[in-house]
Amino acid sequence: MTYCLGILTRAGLVMAADSRTNAGVDYVSTHQKLFNFSLPGDRVIFLCTSGNLSVTQSVLTLIRRDLQVKAEVSLHTLPSLYEVARYVGEKMRQIQTQDRSWLEKDHIDFKCSFLLGGQVQGEDPALYMIYSQGNFIQASQETPFLQIGEAKYGKPILDRVLNFDTSLAAAAKCALLSIDSTMKSNISVGPPINLVMYETHSFKIHHELCLQPDSPYLAQIRRFWESHLNEAFERMPNIVWEEY
Repeated sequence: MTYCLGILTRAGLVMAADSRTNAGVDYVSTHQKLFNFSLPGDRVIFLCTSGNLSVTQSVLTLIRRDLQVKAEVSLHTLPSLYEVARYVGEKMRQIQTQDRSWLEKDHIDFKCSFLLGGQVQGEDPALYMIYSQGNFIQASQETPFLQIGEAKYGKPILDRVLNFDTSLAAAAKCALLSIDSTMKSNISVGPPINLVMYETHSFKIHHELCLQPDSPYLAQIRRFWESHLNEAFERMPNIVWEEY
């Protein structure tokens, strides 16, 4: 399992992902889930992956191959992020069609999903979630974040804190807290945590980091969040049973 998150705001885009994969409780490993395919000055493109690791890695290999051979159709030639989303979806269907019968034969779940975020010259930033079938949905001002993987534990803070006018710095903090809350409740999600923050129309990444398991900042925000949650809980009004 994994957890990846994209947040779209008026000021730009934040994307974050954990790095833990597992094939049972006795086989846990680390694999990067957030990938940068940007072309500085022209377009910023990020992909996050979730689901069957062999399928997602094969999709990424096809995408990289098109870039390396300078194919006519690639992440760097398509005219819009919408077309990029369609292209990624087609690569997913290609690999799944190729491997489906063999995976189904051994009852292996071959489903996967991608988050695509970024900006192409001439457009505003955008964020897409691409389903296993290759179709996709887009984030909006009313729904400014999208999640893939183990999403439920990290969703409450996003629902309560985020909106389209949230600052990028606040959105980045919210993304880390969302992932930390997920790690607290699900051992199949874990560090290193990759985080990027992109400012609209800059067409260059100025802020990115990778937080390791022993990161002082990760430990600091966990202690701070837990202590203030406990403090807020203690200050909550008690139930007045007699009124009911």
